[in-house]
Amino acid sequence: MNDIFMQAAIAEAKKGLSEGGIPIGSVLVRDGQIIGRGYNRRVQEQNPMKHAEIDCLINAGRVGSYKDTVLYSTLMPCYLCAGAVVQFNIPKVIVGEARTFAGAEEFMREHGVKIINLDLQECVEVMTEFIKENPILWNEDIGE
Repeated sequence: MNDIFMQAAIAEAKKGLSEGGIPIGSVLVRDGQIIGRGYNRRVQEQNPMKHAEIDCLINAGRVGSYKDTVLYSTLMPCYLCAGAVVQFNIPKVIVGEARTFAGAEEFMREHGVKIINLDLQECVEVMTEFIKENPILWNEDIGE
């Protein structure tokens, strides 16, 4: 897989995992440049809102209109993060996988967001292993 932006999102996910957190990463791209990056920091910061996509948007700061951006995430965004995508009119989301978590794909599509699922084995394996080793933490993250 040679998508440099998804590779950057995967690198963010690995940072989170190395810190004892949930391995989900995200980057925001405009005009072929990363303008924001983040990863799930719920565990590290004891903050239930710090999902990868939210962290990425916070780190991007004020960027004016998002209508020419693409959000990359290693996992299909949940409703919290999909809500931010819809709220800010981010037109396209590229995800690493949705096998381990279906997320809010249909919600985003219903609001005109183009979704591209790369279905990357690397992303599936990282999440599968994490969920197997940390089921309580994972269920907390997805609100189960």
